Order: sequence, then C-alpha cells, then structure tokens
Amino acid sequence: MEGILAIVGLLVGALIGFLSGKFGANKIAAGKITEAETNAQNILSTADTEGEKIKEEKIRQAKSKANKLRSDADRYASQNRKKIDDRERKLKQRESNFDQKQSSLRKKENEVNTLKSNLNQQLEVINKKQKSQQQKEQDLKKKEQDLNKEKEKVTTELQKQLEKVAGLSRDEAKQQLVDSMKKQAETQALAYIKEVVEQSKLKANKEAKKIIIQTIQRTAAEHTIENTVSVFRLETDDVKGQIIGREGRNIRALEAATGVEIIVDDTPEAIVISGYDPVRREVARLSLQRLVTDGRIHPARIEEVVNKTRKQIDQQIIEIGERTVIELNIHGLHPEMVKIVGRMRFRSSYGQNLLQHSIETARICAIMAAELGLKSSSVKLAKRAGLLHDIGKVPNEETDLSHALLGMKWAEKFGEHAAVCNAIGAHHDEIEMTHLISPIVAACDAISGARPGARREILESYIKRIKELESLAKSYDGVEKAYAIQAGRELRVIVRSDDVADDEAEDLSFKISNKIQTEMQYPGQIKVTVIREKRAISYAR
Repeated sequence: MEGILAIVGLLVGALIGFLSGKFGANKIAAGKITEAETNAQNILSTADTEGEKIKEEKIRQAKSKANKLRSDADRYASQNRKKIDDRERKLKQRESNFDQKQSSLRKKENEVNTLKSNLNQQLEVINKKQKSQQQKEQDLKKKEQDLNKEKEKVTTELQKQLEKVAGLSRDEAKQQLVDSMKKQAETQALAYIKEVVEQSKLKANKEAKKIIIQTIQRTAAEHTIENTVSVFRLETDDVKGQIIGREGRNIRALEAATGVEIIVDDTPEAIVISGYDPVRREVARLSLQRLVTDGRIHPARIEEVVNKTRKQIDQQIIEIGERTVIELNIHGLHPEMVKIVGRMRFRSSYGQNLLQHSIETARICAIMAAELGLKSSSVKLAKRAGLLHDIGKVPNEETDLSHALLGMKWAEKFGEHAAVCNAIGAHHDEIEMTHLISPIVAACDAISGARPGARREILESYIKRIKELESLAKSYDGVEKAYAIQAGRELRVIVRSDDVADDEAEDLSFKISNKIQTEMQYPGQIKVTVIREKRAISYAR
C-alpha cells in the first residue's frame, strides 16, 4: 500500500512537475514571442524608414535623369531646328537663284527669238538679193555670149584686114604680139622687184637697228679689269729672303714649276707675278700663299704645293663651269664642255675676260632672239651658242685651226645641236651660215667685243695696226680699195676688174695673207677677202 502510495505520490509529483514545467515553458515561450514581435516591429519600422529613404533617392535620381533627358532633348531639338532653318534658308536662296536664272533664261530666250526673227528677215532679204543676183548673172552671161560672138566677128574681120595690110599670117602676128608683151612684162617686173627689194632693205635696216639698240640698252656690262700681272701681298719683307732661297734656288724652282716670272724688287711688302697665262699666275699666287703660311719653303716642298694647287685649280675650273651653266639655265652640257667653260674664266682677249664676254654674249643672244620673235627653243639654242662661241680660244695644245673652227669641232665631238655648231664655226664668217641663230651670235659677239670699255687695247696701237693692214694691201698692183673690218680680224680688198683677172684674185689673197704673217704682229687670225666685180652701166635717155 505504501508502495502504491509512493508510486501515486511519484506520479502526482511527476504530474505536478510536468505541469509546472509546462507552465514555465509556456511562460518563457510567451516572453520570447513577445520579444520577437517587438523585434519584428522594430525591423519593420526600420525597413519602412530605409524604404522611404531609398524611395526618395530613386525618385530624386529619376527626376535628375528626366531633367537631363529633357535638356538633351531640348538641345537636340534646338540643333534640329537650326539645321531646318539653315536648310529652309538655303532652299529659299536656291529658289531665288532659280528664279533669277529662270528670268535670265527667259530674257535670253526672248533675245534669241528676236535674233532669230532678225536672222530670218535678213535671210529673206539675202535670198531675194541672191535671186536678183542670179538673174543679173544670167543676163550678164547672155550679154557676154552676145559680145563674144560680136568680138569673134570683129576679130575675124580685123585679122583678115591686118593680114592684107601687113602681109603676115595670124600665127606670125600672134607671135610678134606675144614677144612684145613678154618684153614689156619683164621690164615692168624687174622695176617692181627692184622697188620691193629697196623697200624691204630699208625696212629691214630700220628693224635691225631698232632690235640691236634695244638689246644693247637691256644689257648691263662692266669695264675690263684684266691684266698680265698679279701682286702677292706680304705681311713683312723678311719673307722675301725665304722665297728667294739660297742662291735663288727657291724662286727658280717656283718659276720652273709654275711657268711664270716672279719679280722680287724693292716694292714694300709685295711680290709681282708676271705671265700671260692667268691659270699659271693663279697657281703661282695660291702656291706662294700656302708656302708663306706654312713657313717651309724649299724646292721639294714647292713642287708638292704647286701640284696640290694645280689640282685645286682644276676642281675650281669645274665648279666655275657648273656655276656658269646653272646661272644661264643651260642644261645637258657635256662635262668636258663644262670644264672648257670654266677654263675661259682664266683667259682674256685684249684685256676682256673670256668667260665674262661669253656670258654677256649669251645673254645678248637670248634677248635679241626673243626680240626677233623666235621660238623658245631657238632662244635657248641662241643663248647656248653665245656661251660656247669662243671655246676654241682655250685649247689644251697648239693647233693650226682658228678658234671658231676648233670650237665647232669640239661642239660636234661632244654632241651639240647642229645649229649651235654652225653658229660657233660661222661667227667670224669662216664657214657659211646655215641656221637662223648664226648671224645672231655673230652680231652679239661684235656687240660685246666692240662696246665701250669692253677691251683695253690702246687706241693708238689699234689704229696703227688697222692702217698698216690697209696700206699693206694697197701696196699691190690692181688694188683699188682696202678696208679692215671686225676689229682688224678681216681685211677686204677691192681690186680693179680690168687689171686683175678672176684666177689672179685668189693668188693675190694668198700673197697678202703671207705678207701679213711675215711682217705684222696680230692676235688670233686675219681673214683676207679679195673682191673683183664687173659693172655694166647704161642710161635711158
């Protein structure tokens, strides 16, 4: 029983414990639920607050984006509106231009219609005139036929009467009439030809003088300054002893190497270099300058310096030639010809520098050819021939040819144009002129050489030489007159035809040229021309 009670007690205790535990658990659970509900309320409240903030931020961003889109749309609309305005303005301008053109076309169309109407009227008038003219021509032809018939009748009757009176047949009378008319026509033709020739000569002389004067006026030239000596300046006279050397060996070696004469005298601080070859003088001057600067002056050193200087001068000659052809705008010149042009810088004739004379002649040739109205190609050839006309004056070795023929030979050798070759060979009338530029080159050469200040020959000696030439020619029997022309380069001898025959004229030319060679001194060559003519004069009273 006690056991049962104990069990019942345990059960009751357990039940009470269970109920109390359940009640406590429920109480705890209720507390937790309440706390959870509170937290949930807080979370919801916080979420609502943040949601409001996010909502406001999104709304603000949306408004900002909408404003930006609205401003972009406004700007785009403004640009489109501006483009539309521009296009409308251009369309209006085009419509205005179109209206103007349409108006102009209408006006021109009216003018064309007016012209067309006038032309139609004129054509009608012309057609009427043509019809009238054709009618007149037909009438004239008919009258001409009638006249021809009458003429034939009259001619037949006259021929019969003439044959009876003169006793000549028709053919004989016709031949006499033809011969008479032919002689009369020849006389009139000769008179007319003579008159035309005289007028042409007068006009040609005037035009030639005008062109030459204009050419000379457009040419600016210097006076000649070339001579046959060069002066080498020294800083002190003490150097003269070194240049002379022991017993004169240095100066002798320098003279032997350069081919010039070096004069050392009492002239203060100067040495004179004398020689007719400007190249040699320049080589000697530059060599002396190098030797004096270096200070080592002895025969071996002199030969070495002279050789180097000679090579330098050769290079300088090429540079001078190249610079000259570039300055004159002459292209395609052979390298050897360029070198020959450069060598002309160190040659002179009567004191006139040969290169300056050639450049001057080239420019005058170009001006004169242009004044004569020649083609541009002929103007270029004239300038080229003017530059090269005296290349024969700078030969590398002695030759029997004149400078004009030697220059022509070189030009042919180096492939120059036939007109240039002929102009070079004919500029002193030694060969026939076959091209138009040849007389131009000859005239311009004379202009450049004969202008005041071009050459330095003493007037007295020049006049004396000219008189000696003329007197020498007049000393022969049969010579009537003698004239030295082209600055003494040609002697023209006029002989009496009754005293000198044709075959004797050639012998006389040979004798005069030989006598000039043996008795006179002259530069270059002299051409002797003997002229013999027979004149028949009659007068019509």
